Amino acid sequence: MLHIYCGNGKGKTTAAIGLTIRANGSGMKTAFFQFLKNGSSSEIGILEKLENNTVICCTKCTKFTFQMNDQEKQAISKVHTDMLMKACSLIENEGTQLIILDEFLDAYNKKLIDTVLADSFIKDCSDKAEIVITGREPPEHFMKAADYITEMKAVKHPFNNGISARKGIEY
Repeated sequence: MLHIYCGNGKGKTTAAIGLTIRANGSGMKTAFFQFLKNGSSSEIGILEKLENNTVICCTKCTKFTFQMNDQEKQAISKVHTDMLMKACSLIENEGTQLIILDEFLDAYNKKLIDTVLADSFIKDCSDKAEIVITGREPPEHFMKAADYITEMKAVKHPFNNGISARKGIEY
């Protein structure tokens, strides 16, 4: 089935991590992919310790997208597309049952991934594994295809008061 965790609020990645731990704890083979993130978030270390869990991050992402030039965006797009092909391989060849694609919607919406491949992956693979995509503003065709949609809504957030992201809480 296809799960979407979306919205402008905190908790999309956290929910995806929780599902990864739950599924992995039940004996499922899992994979956690982070698009637009370089692997420095605090959760990566613990996710890498889970048995039967694959973790892949976009190590080339060292800047926010608005800071990237066209050449950097092309390089990131290639890495993201390769990550999606790896997710396909994990389902087809290794029997992975849960695939988390964290920040996938943002990579998709900013065209930092092959969107034709991404559309095909979502269409074809959600019948073969649980697929979770996170991010903001899911396109309508993903919303229609989804079996689960959870929206995180920012009601109040310290960032709005000038407080920066805190290690262990926001990253």
